[in-house]
Amino acid sequence: MTTTQGLLHRAQGAKRAIALASTEQKNQALLAMADALEQHTEEILIANEQDLTAARGTVSDVMLDRLALSAQRIQGMAAGIREVAELPDPVGQVLRRVDRPNGLVIEKTAVPMGVIAIIYESRPNVTSDAAALALKAGSACVLRGGKEAHRSADAIVHVLRTGLASAGLPEDAVVLVEDTTRQSSTELMTARGLVDLLIPRGGAGLIRACVENASVPVIQTGTGICHIYVDEAADLAMALDIVENAKCSRPSVCNAAEVCLVHRKIAQQFLPELKKRLVDQRKEAGTVPVEFRLDPDANAIISGKTAGKDDFDTEFLDYILAVKIVDGVEDAIAHIAAHSTGHSESIVTENENSAQKFLASVDSAAVYWNASTRFTDGGEFGLGCEMGISTQRLHARGPMGLAELCTYKYIVKGSGQIR
Repeated sequence: MTTTQGLLHRAQGAKRAIALASTEQKNQALLAMADALEQHTEEILIANEQDLTAARGTVSDVMLDRLALSAQRIQGMAAGIREVAELPDPVGQVLRRVDRPNGLVIEKTAVPMGVIAIIYESRPNVTSDAAALALKAGSACVLRGGKEAHRSADAIVHVLRTGLASAGLPEDAVVLVEDTTRQSSTELMTARGLVDLLIPRGGAGLIRACVENASVPVIQTGTGICHIYVDEAADLAMALDIVENAKCSRPSVCNAAEVCLVHRKIAQQFLPELKKRLVDQRKEAGTVPVEFRLDPDANAIISGKTAGKDDFDTEFLDYILAVKIVDGVEDAIAHIAAHSTGHSESIVTENENSAQKFLASVDSAAVYWNASTRFTDGGEFGLGCEMGISTQRLHARGPMGLAELCTYKYIVKGSGQIR
């Protein structure tokens, strides 16, 4: 088995060639990587089924869905890589130019990070997304997936590396850590001089461990306690559609809603309709009903479990929704400020003043008016695929696309000036 340190040195050895690769070379490699995914779908699905077999009975059904691949999902991964190939190359873009009185020309220019390490859990599609984005941004990437998805990730990386080689680029621009114990995560967190940027994608525990223990630069991502606030001036039919989509379309992802806040003046009308839509009708249709965790006021209107002390601070990643009645937009903003992880929040209202107050006051990476939080995604934002959702303020915030995977340097051009 190749050690994690050995893989890091191999990635370091590949980073200069990737940084100097032309846009044409990188795009050729990306298209070859996408083709290879589709051509080797069967082998990837065999590896994925082995992961699923090992995971069944040990993880929830929604987490199994997160782990599962299909021919359609692999086609989606390939399509995401092709979308990245079509995007403008960020490397070498002049972000700002200053012509000084002394004749110096100063250009703030986008350059690659170098080696980007990504620690992620049981989502095999992250493997191809991360590799594609890192490559187009001119960086090598070191992937460390979760043990539940290791066979799938290994199969994906194998075919991606064949695409790199066919374009004349070093295969070691994409490497997968073989050790899935905590030791390898710790090595990545502390690999100063070998890792230029660390991006964790996963649950709160993983992200906290990286933020607290990393001695390399790290971007905090992902944990999503996302809120939908249904205002007294909401179109209730629209609100039902938005809450259902935000909670039920894919509850295991970080942009799914975990909390619904409802204005007191419409709670008697809205909450029974919400229960009908998310519980009763889903039971009748044979789909998984949503389990409510209700504050005392909501519990007096509809049936469900009484919310515990941690239910408004939990990323459920399941068919569970915490529900609270609030006195208005200011109360909703205050609750979100106290409980949000800074990911995505939405207000449903026809009152523009209330909407503008919410949009200006809520301090999250993405804030919505009359739309589902499920749109917080690189593809939906026009970035191709994404490296993750940053919930911090520096150096990136929200979906991280190509621009966020570059740093910059100042290129200064003179004609003999001295100071």
